[in-house]
Amino acid sequence: MNHFRLFFAFLAVLLAQPAFSDELRPGYLEMRQISSGAYNLLFKIPAHGEDLRLAIYLNLPEGTQDAAAPRTSFSDGAYVERRTIRRDGGLIGQAVSIEGLSATSTDVLVRIESLAGAIQTERLSPTKTSFIIQAAPGAGEVAATYLRLGVEHILFGFDHLLFVLALVILVREWRRVAVTVTAFTIAHSITLAAATLGFVNIPGPPVEATIALSIMLISVEILNARRGKPSLTARLPWLVAFCFGLLHGFGFAGALAEVGLPQHAIPVALLFFNAGVEIGQLIFVAAVLSLIWLLRHAASRLWEAALVKRTFDRLDVTVAYGIGVVAAYWLIERTTAFFA
Repeated sequence: MNHFRLFFAFLAVLLAQPAFSDELRPGYLEMRQISSGAYNLLFKIPAHGEDLRLAIYLNLPEGTQDAAAPRTSFSDGAYVERRTIRRDGGLIGQAVSIEGLSATSTDVLVRIESLAGAIQTERLSPTKTSFIIQAAPGAGEVAATYLRLGVEHILFGFDHLLFVLALVILVREWRRVAVTVTAFTIAHSITLAAATLGFVNIPGPPVEATIALSIMLISVEILNARRGKPSLTARLPWLVAFCFGLLHGFGFAGALAEVGLPQHAIPVALLFFNAGVEIGQLIFVAAVLSLIWLLRHAASRLWEAALVKRTFDRLDVTVAYGIGVVAAYWLIERTTAFFA
């Protein structure tokens, strides 16, 4: 009975994630310079339905005026505001803030593109509600920004984390986990770079649906392994991780494309975004392995070895079922959205 209670509790938490992430989805602000003192502005604000938007508002520097009437609309769960703004003396060195952001639980991604093609990126949050528009961010600032974006993307990318979790459960032994995760890292680094630099172009929706399918397949392999029917995945997990890692790299590239790359520092931004992804991934793997070790250590002091093994095998099966069901839900949801 406890086995099934744990399964349903785990499943409920994971299935609630899409709704939870919908509540916390970020806003997006884009400012594209079109002349020395003018910008095209796009501001996407999270919204529910066609009449309820998040109460956050853009505060521009004093003296900024609209060059034309703003255009607003509701689209794909967001309130979209488009403006062309102008300010004598330009906006370089001026502060821009988001009023009301401190009272929310969401972030706002910011992208500013200059006439020369230099791109400044920021991530505003309830604790950081403003930023300064810069002429051209230095390499150090670009590195810090994209490193942080990479860490945040993997730690809040629940589908990628579930895939890594499934790999850890399947492999178990930490040396094989290290080899498997390294193969996954090498693979998605290859496709992340290839897609970001424009050598390969694959539409996002099919990639996202296939990522969900990859999670389902690994969860099935966990069940087969625990039932004494190990397959190629269990024998050579690094090979399967490498193949699926190529696919996940396209997913990372899609996330990076939403932010954009600074044209004057593309190698730095790409390198540090990928490094941030790896740091986030290592943090997660270390946390999972530490939790497993602590649970095993505590159980081994209370139970005999055979009972510990049976208990953890059952726990693996429970988690695998939960991961598989959630991945199946994502697969259906993403496939339906693709054909809608």
